[in-house]
Amino acid sequence: MSAHISNVRPDFDREIVDIVDYVMNYEITSKVAYDTAHYCLLDTLGCGLEALEYPACKKLLGPIVPGTVVPNGARVPGTQFQLDPVQAAFNIGAMIRWLDFNDTWLAAEWGHPSDNLGGILAIADWLSRNAVAAGKAPLTMKQVLSGMIKAHEIQGCIALENAFNRVGLDHVLLVKVASTAVVAEMLGLTRDEILNAVSLAWVDGQSLRTYRHAPNTGTRKSWAAGDATSRAVRLALMAKTGEMGYPSALTAKTWGFYDVSFKGETFRFQRPYGSYVMENVLFKISFPAEFHSQTAVEAAMTLYEQMQAAGKTAADIEKVTIRTHEACLRIIDKKGPLNNPADRDHCIQYMVAVPLLFGRLTAADYEDEVAQDKRIDALREKIVCYEDPAFTADYHDPEKRAIGNAITVEFTDGSRFGEVVVEYPIGHARRRAAY
Repeated sequence: MSAHISNVRPDFDREIVDIVDYVMNYEITSKVAYDTAHYCLLDTLGCGLEALEYPACKKLLGPIVPGTVVPNGARVPGTQFQLDPVQAAFNIGAMIRWLDFNDTWLAAEWGHPSDNLGGILAIADWLSRNAVAAGKAPLTMKQVLSGMIKAHEIQGCIALENAFNRVGLDHVLLVKVASTAVVAEMLGLTRDEILNAVSLAWVDGQSLRTYRHAPNTGTRKSWAAGDATSRAVRLALMAKTGEMGYPSALTAKTWGFYDVSFKGETFRFQRPYGSYVMENVLFKISFPAEFHSQTAVEAAMTLYEQMQAAGKTAADIEKVTIRTHEACLRIIDKKGPLNNPADRDHCIQYMVAVPLLFGRLTAADYEDEVAQDKRIDALREKIVCYEDPAFTADYHDPEKRAIGNAITVEFTDGSRFGEVVVEYPIGHARRRAAY
């Protein structure tokens, strides 16, 4: 005889409870966090507005049904669209991420916490427009910044010790979870309703990393976060109606997230939720490139200047060696054909070859017009990468959070330049001026 399955409804998983209690009750007192959030908001909006120059992004924007206008709907910055908050969140989220230029968080899991602004801005604008129409006060920008800090913290703290990439899942699942919790609180949901909403986010089938890696790298990586943050808005709105949640969404034997999607492991946490992530988030200042390559591109720019001074060009290069960290090798060390801009901005050889050839790396350099230059692929073939365990250790050290790369160039005449080492990119907390 088979054993009976207990149908006693459990309490909500502790991991879900901690997220909800943090969102509802934590008082942010850090001036550094608010100052950084202010700059993060401006930076993120700039990334989104620049993306409007790219047809591949623009074609995805607007209402699902052309011509639809929602009364008091959320506006999409830089466009004429006025949409329901779910679709507005997708639009804003896709714009933000399109050029791979918004902020970054690197740990056991990687991600871009400002992706959560897709849902946060859509809900804030929608709530404010409806409030003003009813003669009430709109939300304040401090509420938006507070939501940003908390979304950053949820996504980033879970990412510190938990590698979803190791089980093939994409980091945008953390965007969905963080956005759901923050948006639900902005909507005024009760504690029980927010618990339900966050559990719904975990129960969803989560995105695979297929579209981020060879041989399938493609443009979904540019709109996946928009999809996740818009799903969060939908789930929060459903929970607002009283839709039920699933208390053991993570821990349920056989059917929960841990058993189905995390190889039976449970989450580990390095620190309680506070404001650590916003205070230490990485800004992409110099180059629209996957963050593990930022210091390598900076080193390549330095080497380009040295070649110019020495009267050498990329045609004189015999070999380029990149000493790097493990995450860089696993994500962007790539050989063979590169099929589209999304493929190219996730190839460290491409992102080093372009500045060695031209002394620059811009979003336009990933487009076909530049990529068809045969010199790029010829130089890519001369670039080799290997892991330096010390770089990997510093990458995971919470007191350093380094993203080190070092490049050596050897020339056909037998000469070589000294290795150029860059451990911290521009935009890292260690290279930011005091506010």
